Amino acid sequence: MLALPRPAKRLLALAVDAMLCILCVWVAFSLRYEQWVTLRGVQWTAVGVAIIGALPLFIVFGLYRAIFRYAGPAALMAVLRACTFFGIGYGLVFSVIGVSGVPRTVGFLMPMLLFLTVASSRMLARYWLGGMYMSALDRKALPQVVIYGAGGAGVQLAAALTQSREMSVRAFIDDARHLQGNTLHGLPIHSPDWLKDNAARLGVTDVLLAMPSASRARRAEILNQLLPLYLHVRMLPALADLANGRVQVHDLLEVDIEDLLGRDPVAPRGDLLHKNIRHQVVLVTGAGGSIGSELCRQIVQLSPKTLLLVEMNEFALYAIHQELEALAPQIHVVPLLASVCDAARLRDVMRAWHPDTVYHAAAYKHVPLVEHNPIEGVRNNALGTLTAAQIAMECKVRRFVLISTDKAVRPTNVMGASKRLAEMTLQGLAQQKSGTCFSMVRFGNVLGSSGSVVPLFRRQIEAGGPITLTHADITRYFMTIPEAAQLVIQASAMAEGGDVFVLDMGEPVRIIDLARRLVELSGRTVRDENSPDGDIELQITGLRPGEKLYEELLIGDNALQTSHPRVMKAHEPCLPEEELWRQFDVLTAALRNSDVPALKRTLQQMLPGYRAHAEVVDWVHMERERNRLAVTVVGRDEESANSDMPIAVAL
Repeated sequence: MLALPRPAKRLLALAVDAMLCILCVWVAFSLRYEQWVTLRGVQWTAVGVAIIGALPLFIVFGLYRAIFRYAGPAALMAVLRACTFFGIGYGLVFSVIGVSGVPRTVGFLMPMLLFLTVASSRMLARYWLGGMYMSALDRKALPQVVIYGAGGAGVQLAAALTQSREMSVRAFIDDARHLQGNTLHGLPIHSPDWLKDNAARLGVTDVLLAMPSASRARRAEILNQLLPLYLHVRMLPALADLANGRVQVHDLLEVDIEDLLGRDPVAPRGDLLHKNIRHQVVLVTGAGGSIGSELCRQIVQLSPKTLLLVEMNEFALYAIHQELEALAPQIHVVPLLASVCDAARLRDVMRAWHPDTVYHAAAYKHVPLVEHNPIEGVRNNALGTLTAAQIAMECKVRRFVLISTDKAVRPTNVMGASKRLAEMTLQGLAQQKSGTCFSMVRFGNVLGSSGSVVPLFRRQIEAGGPITLTHADITRYFMTIPEAAQLVIQASAMAEGGDVFVLDMGEPVRIIDLARRLVELSGRTVRDENSPDGDIELQITGLRPGEKLYEELLIGDNALQTSHPRVMKAHEPCLPEEELWRQFDVLTAALRNSDVPALKRTLQQMLPGYRAHAEVVDWVHMERERNRLAVTVVGRDEESANSDMPIAVAL
């Protein structure tokens, strides 16, 4: 029936309603005479008037445009309106004016019976064609869920789940005492304590958090209450995503780490956001990366004159360009393939468009990869920054902003050291008092960026574990990508030259605690000494080369508060300009010769706080060493063989 073409379905509905008209007239006569009757003679006039009067009205009121299996209150109201108008006309003909042979009571009885039967047919169609009977039959076989939040979003979610047949909703949970004990959408509303006492008994496996307007602090409080129950917790999207009034099961999201952290973002200051962007030309390097792409999304919404996207990865550049054109078609966005190490290409770009502000987000930032490829890491992160900054100064760019990292503070890895060198290049250029204002913004891990632990942990949980951790005591600062991008834009607007801005990342988080929470909120348990029968094991693999236990945001203790509550400013120590460029010449020579040991020695000289990994783990260097040792061993074997030959001949 569902596979029939739409016109055939409408004809079928018309035929059913015509039969209902005949049925209702017959029942009306039978009720009037208090016995079952056979329609004859003039009584068929009542049938003809019913069909001719009702069906056109049903068409006008849209009863055949509705999809029956999704019929709801709106469809019932349409039936009521159509039957009311029909009842007025039908009653006027047979009850007020009167027709010989047709009792006047039929004029009142028939419209009421028609409303009841037509409305019932719509509800029956919804129940049968919509598969609601299957939900009732398979209720125990479906995942048993409760909805936390008995507001409008919760009601929409319950309605969507009724249609989806993917879950069976047992109850609503709400903190509001005046709602507890009532029913909503046919479901009881209980307190959180009820859930603690009855979740295991009723076989509840999932909690759907339908509180899209709640603050992160409130959501974190609820999640902490649910942790001991080992239920799979998912969340409804934000209110903006519910604007169309439809909620689907696939809209439910896994709990985000920012909800576990419970820190609400500070509202951005509009004056700082627009200061260096509105009606200006802005250039972003590394525009296809996680930070660079979010910077571009924020910038296009602040009405720049032109946004230049500089990126060396072709697909990443294509993807962000397509997204920005759809997001802000009125903004002139230019995709430019280029490497930040290519001075000639950068010079051509900046001379063509004369950007007012450059946000330098291009960098290699994966710690183990850069540790194993230090030559390219330092060349891209340090010399690439120097090249881009010098070209910006040459082309009279007014502001140059470096996106830095907390790993630049007393670095223990090449990636952090390369970013500290990038900071020092800007501090050195700032000493030249040019027309370009150089500044840098330093922050910790951003959630969802490339290499973030959260997506990795989710994949490992879905695979059944284990979750791999490098150390039980490792901690990190966390911030969302949009929040970090907004703070970068605002911090750069306060720059005076040579500034190091540090974003307030809140309290650091132990990675092992984060992993435990994600496991528990997925409805599983952690397998450890206390719970040997748990679902997911936490496996400690050992610190990787150059990895820190703790991250810092400041080298010294001289941070000053700015006009923004989440941005601090520090003046970090830097070498005198002449000494800095002399050491950069030594560094460049080591890069040119691909001399990794010399590179590490130079980094230690330039960065007093740099604590290098004891071994050189560069892949190329290690392969060269293996080849050299192999040649040496072969040479010794040949020498030994030659020295034995005369002895063999003599024997």
